[in-house]
Order: sequence, then structure tokens, then C-alpha cells
Amino acid sequence: MPDAAHRSDATADEERVDLTGGFDPARELVLPSRPDDPEMRDSVNVWLWDDGVDVGFPRIGVEAVGEHWDAHEIQFNCSFADGRVLTMWGRAESHGAAGADGRPRHLGTGPLAFDLVEPFLRWHLHLDGPATETSVRRQIDGWLPYGGDGEQVPVTLDVEIRSAAPPWECGTLREEAGRVLATQEEGAMMGGPRYEQLFRAEGRFTVDGRDRPIHGGGLRVRRTGVRRLATFRGHVWQSAVFPSGRAFGLNTYPERDDGTPTFNEGYVYEGTGRLRAARVVQAPWLRRLTTRPEEVTTVLELDDGSTTTITGTMVLPTYTVMPPSVGGGLNLNQAIATYTWDGETANGMLERSAPGATLTVEA
Repeated sequence: MPDAAHRSDATADEERVDLTGGFDPARELVLPSRPDDPEMRDSVNVWLWDDGVDVGFPRIGVEAVGEHWDAHEIQFNCSFADGRVLTMWGRAESHGAAGADGRPRHLGTGPLAFDLVEPFLRWHLHLDGPATETSVRRQIDGWLPYGGDGEQVPVTLDVEIRSAAPPWECGTLREEAGRVLATQEEGAMMGGPRYEQLFRAEGRFTVDGRDRPIHGGGLRVRRTGVRRLATFRGHVWQSAVFPSGRAFGLNTYPERDDGTPTFNEGYVYEGTGRLRAARVVQAPWLRRLTTRPEEVTTVLELDDGSTTTITGTMVLPTYTVMPPSVGGGLNLNQAIATYTWDGETANGMLERSAPGATLTVEA
């Protein structure tokens, strides 16, 4: 699937850094069977982007929840430059977890599956099924993926995932961030032990009878735990890997009304060595719902007190605009953005949320 040049680049990355981050390889295995706790979930999610901005995939995921173990949740978002959106949302018949070696390497449901090839180094994504067609405009106007109307469009996506940076486990880089997750409600919102890892991507996407090559990158997220969102107040989450191998990531929540610190952690990566801790000092909070490109610049304060600015533009958005009866009316923006950092440009991911009452809606 990948071309020879890309294989060479990926191999070089793996040889010069420890892309496992020293994590236990067993953490990459999925749960082999239904957990005793009905709220326990095991998940693999990816944000996937091409090097261009014609099409992007701002979240593709399988969420396996104990209560519904025979029918895992699926989400697939595909955003096009002209505002068209394809989605899959709901439950489908769960796959077995065993890989060819009998170990739990496979997490899949219905048309979507993730397969662990080599812990913290390689995964494989495969999707083959019908998606519902809608648009960014309709999503802003309240179209919801569960029960929403739209033409059914067959899609196929096949992607090789090769890690490009060590994994980041939220709450492990800054002492205060770890304390917040351990002692405050932000930990329940995060959903237990959770790590994410940037990757390079090679594959094919077939839609409308056209076979499109995918040559780009993405972010893979693994979480196993209990997640509760009832008090979710919003967030900003961004990440990207650049052609040189430099990368950044961040996740932060709004300030709390009671004045106690909220979760705020990020990192920068120079292409070798370890992730360097950072704190978000400027974030592109979700203030409006728009179909147009929007500035999403962020500023990080590094562990030595210096700051670095990463300019960004949201280019391929999707939205979930929830009514007050769902999550208290929380609004979710999942998108692909283009970032520039010290003169180097790359695509990356963006996810933001905010209560609906705080937002301006573009006419």
C-alpha cells in the first residue's frame, strides 16, 4: 500500500526514536470479552487527514461499552471542501477481538475495524459500508446523525497507520494536570487511562465510484475506562505532525467557576527524544458555528517559560449541534485544520465543544 519513499521515511523514524515511549505493549491490546462493569468502555479512534484539503476524516471510531457489548458504537465523519459531509453513527454487530495469533488485536463493529499490527508502531483501519450524506450547513442548522435523513452513499477506506511520535498519556507531563485528572471531575470526563499518538497514513478512499489515494497523517486515540460527560463544560483539543517530524498536541478545558485549576496540558516534540511538557496560554475556543475557514491559532508555554505560537485555520469542519435534552445542549466541532509552526505547514486535527447558549451561529 505505501510507496517505497514513505516506507523509507517511516523506517527511519522508527530507527532514530523510541516510538513506544516506553509504554507496556500490552496496553495496545483490546478487551477480549465483555467487562464486568457495564459502563466500562474500550475504544480506538482516529482523526485522519490527507496532505491536501479536498477531503478529511475528523473522527473515525469504535467505542465498545460493556452494557451493549454485542453492538459496539461506530462513528465516521468525512468532510469535503465543498461542505458535503458523510457520516456513520449508531451501533452495529460487534466483531470478535481475536487476531490471527489468538490475542485480542481486533476492535470492530459492522463496517469498521481496527487491527493492531505492532504495539505503538502500526495499526490498520478498514471501512466498507454505507454512509449518510448531509452537509456542514445542515449540521449547523440542527441535523443530527442519529435519525437524520440523507442519501446512503457506499464508501470504502483502507489505511495503514505508522506512528510518527511517541504516545502522550494525558496528565503525565505536568504535575498539576495529573492532579486535576486524579481529584476532579475532569478525570471522569477524560474517561480513565487515555493516550494518543500521531501517525503517518497511506491508503485508499473510494466514494462516488472514484478511488482516491490517501497520503497524510492522523492521530490515534486509545482509551479503556469509564467515561461520564454529564458535566462537560467544553474543551479544545489540537494536534499535528509536520514534515520534519516536529509535532505538537494539547487538550484544555475552560476555566472553572469555582476558581480551581482545570485540565490544561500539551506538548511539543522535536522529532527525536521525548515529548516536552507545555501549557496552553491561548486556545481557539468554540465561539461560533461557521461553514467558512476560521482561525484556530494556539500559543503554548514550554517548561522553560518560553512560548511558541502555532497558527491554524480550520478548513474541513463537521458539527454536532445538540438540543438541550442531549448533553445539556453541548455543541461539538470536529475538524481538520492547517497549521503553520516556525515556517513549516501541515494538516492536523481539531476538536472543540461549548454550551450552545454561548455560541454565535453564522447566518
